[in-house]
Amino acid sequence: MTKEEILNELQPIFHDVFDDKDFIITNESNAEQVEDWDSLSHIRLVVAIEKHFQIKFAFGELQELKNVGEMIDLIQEKIEVN
Repeated sequence: MTKEEILNELQPIFHDVFDDKDFIITNESNAEQVEDWDSLSHIRLVVAIEKHFQIKFAFGELQELKNVGEMIDLIQEKIEVN
């Protein structure tokens, strides 16, 4: 799965979690840019991503991520391992 395909699949997950159909994510998107991206919505986002892609994140992996692009890289790694 390409990074672009993962980004396209993430878009509706972000729409659902943040309840904003107009929100467009990019590789540079991060929590500081999204008003409603708090700790609870972060957990909901992670759970939705894990469920959608049938992967599991280790706690430490998520702390290191700086933006959506890095999350996509991690998702891609996990998909390739499965």
